[in-house]
Amino acid sequence: MNRETVLTEALDLLDEVGLDAVSTRQLARRLGVEQPSLYYHFRNKKELLGAMSEAAMAPHATVPLPTPADDWRDWFLENTRSFRRTLLLRRDGARLHAGSSPRGADLGRIAHKMAFLTAAGVPEEHARTAMLAAGRFTVGSVLEEQADTGPGDGGDRTAAAPLDPPLDVPPMDHEAFFEAGLALILGGLERHVGRAG
Repeated sequence: MNRETVLTEALDLLDEVGLDAVSTRQLARRLGVEQPSLYYHFRNKKELLGAMSEAAMAPHATVPLPTPADDWRDWFLENTRSFRRTLLLRRDGARLHAGSSPRGADLGRIAHKMAFLTAAGVPEEHARTAMLAAGRFTVGSVLEEQADTGPGDGGDRTAAAPLDPPLDVPPMDHEAFFEAGLALILGGLERHVGRAG
């Protein structure tokens, strides 16, 4: 049993039972090992959850980095959309990711993205703030979207179904609201760039 096997099974367990029900005891049972065997790879549940978060972000972390030929606005939108799609791949993906910190190769990718934005004329402070705002907006949006998807809704991304909304409240189009909010973030950044230039 190697670290990758443990993480794969842990993420499958997450998809089946949700974040609140993930435990090292259940994971060990699933792997057919004793619970202390897991501590060879992860000292505690917090370390396991951090590694699960990092592994769950792999689809976003492998998206090609921007090149000087890319339009910074188009890239900013697509980078944020990719982050959202990746969070939605896993049950409770936003909750798993919330509070995590980038490390290792992620730090280099972030530095590359920041250098791309500043080379495109975005002041460093605005680039940093916009990336952080877009990331937090995305996590919050996905958190709400995953909380709004109950068993039998097709997504099956939460452990319990949400309360039914009042009859006069239209259903939420999460993607449309996400896109509208993302456009506002980009619009604000463009105004700041215009003033700085």
